Amino acid sequence: MPEFDLIVLGGGTGNLVASAAAEDGLDVALVERDRLGGTCLNRGCNPSKQLIHRANVAETVRTAGSVGVEATLESIDFERIVDDVREEIDADAEAKAAAAREHDRVTFYQGEGRFVDERTVVVGDEDGETERLTAETVVLAGGSRPVVPDAIAGTEETAFLTSDEALWLSERPDRLVIVGGGYVAVELAHFFGEMGADVTIVGHGAVLLDREDADVAERLTEAYRERHDLRLGYTVTEIAGDGTDKRVTAEDADGAEIEVTGDRILLATGRRPNTESWNVSAAGIETDEEGFVETDEYLRTSAEGVYAIGDIAGNYMFKHSGDKEAEYAVENAVRGRGEPVEYPGMAHAVFGSPEVAGLGATEDDLDGDYEIGRCRYDETALGSALDDHGGFAKALVAPDGAVLGCHVVGPEASTMIHEVSTAVAAGADASTIAETIHVHPAISEVVQGAFRDVRDVAPTGF
Repeated sequence: MPEFDLIVLGGGTGNLVASAAAEDGLDVALVERDRLGGTCLNRGCNPSKQLIHRANVAETVRTAGSVGVEATLESIDFERIVDDVREEIDADAEAKAAAAREHDRVTFYQGEGRFVDERTVVVGDEDGETERLTAETVVLAGGSRPVVPDAIAGTEETAFLTSDEALWLSERPDRLVIVGGGYVAVELAHFFGEMGADVTIVGHGAVLLDREDADVAERLTEAYRERHDLRLGYTVTEIAGDGTDKRVTAEDADGAEIEVTGDRILLATGRRPNTESWNVSAAGIETDEEGFVETDEYLRTSAEGVYAIGDIAGNYMFKHSGDKEAEYAVENAVRGRGEPVEYPGMAHAVFGSPEVAGLGATEDDLDGDYEIGRCRYDETALGSALDDHGGFAKALVAPDGAVLGCHVVGPEASTMIHEVSTAVAAGADASTIAETIHVHPAISEVVQGAFRDVRDVAPTGF
């Protein structure tokens, strides 16, 4: 039975830990059932955002007339778009695998792995051969997968997509029904809509992105209602049909039923941790009621010598938070330092149209005294030229100036949130952001405007 200094389970975020540990001189086993890079590289963040970039280009051409530029979108080569992205993603994944195989301190096991005892894992390859591995330290970076709700009838008999498959379609559907109203639904509705599909979204919430600040979610929903068929406030009960005649049945809180049809159905109803497939109970690893591995402030699990990071731990389900946890796992699991994990200025973004970004508390999260600052894009010089969705930035600030939250909906929101994220991580308050000299007329003045509004630190003129 091979013994290692460290076993890393999962080749997405875990790949960062395995690489750093090997560079530190440890003998490392890296176990991944699929390709290195995990969900983000192979079927998540990276390909989706590359595809969405193409959607943004198409949208720019379609809307050019609104600013006096006459342009015509002659055609969209959907198959080429997907193939180009696939080729780049495949090359990145293969390069990671080659680097892992060539490292003399890393043994890369590409196959199904599962715990069979404390810090002991059995790995099976594609030929059915198994090998038993053990180590004094294990880092579990086992990821997550799309949820297929048991409450929806017909999933066994009816073909449907999850985000895993939707990114790699060779042919664009003419009519796409998306079940769900979160970030996957919002992003893929934008992509397929700009590719030319008619998109219907069936969601249980009153708005899309209902975990975002309410004002932001309402603005995003209004924009999507202009371009897509939104059926909100409905719970899907059944999917049915075959070929290009598929049906989604849903009902509202009063039991009123609707039926929508499409060529394809995309279930975008959340993600769940891969704890069962890793058989974590065999290692004495405790999970919460939703199946996430429970960790302490050092990312240690209930099993001695086992740490957990990324989606499977459920602290945040972002690639960038998982990467930060990988840094702490290297310090704690590999180097033996007791560094409590912190997430200063943790932000997130949704790459729809318009973009959404935020950090900290939403207004619904807050109790007690706080102040609100707002600035619309059209209140700034460049923002007025870029935005036609009624976009804005919103700052939530404590009486002492501490930044409680910041939320943006509009062009480049995913970039603009970083000035607030950096400021919060550095310990700056709202006045510092408001008083920092911004390039004029950069779009970041929208964020500055929200903090100026709440702190009242500068003259505004007539």
